[in-house]
Amino acid sequence: MTTERPLPAQLAEIIDDFQELEEPDRLQLLLEFSRGLPPLPDRYTEHPGLMEQVVECQTPLFLALEVTPESGDIHLFFAAPKEAPTTRGFAAVLHEGLDGLDAATILAIPDDVPDRLGLSRAITPLRMRGMTAMLGRIKRKIREAVPAP
Repeated sequence: MTTERPLPAQLAEIIDDFQELEEPDRLQLLLEFSRGLPPLPDRYTEHPGLMEQVVECQTPLFLALEVTPESGDIHLFFAAPKEAPTTRGFAAVLHEGLDGLDAATILAIPDDVPDRLGLSRAITPLRMRGMTAMLGRIKRKIREAVPAP
């Protein structure tokens, strides 16, 4: 028997915010998230090759991950075109929900988190798979960057 760990508070709050809204308002909230995606630091804007493309996304989406050596906290960086609000919105949700957490916490997040936003009927399955792929890529990069305990 497996016990599902509770979601981190910052991610659970985002999911609750989406779930409390009707479907059209959820799309509006995703658009608002897209506007809040933080800009990249210079080290990535000046060297985009340091980022990895998530090829499963319909529009170009690149991500990078850094681990703070002292704390083990994970920091996420995303690049997506401004004319792709759905992709930017998904990236911003993952950034706000996961940035600053430790590796074990992120690795324990269920893969169905994108579905919990309640957007499956309003967003094409291809786009939903893009967000799932972003989460999967983040987990893979963590496994590569952080040694297993």
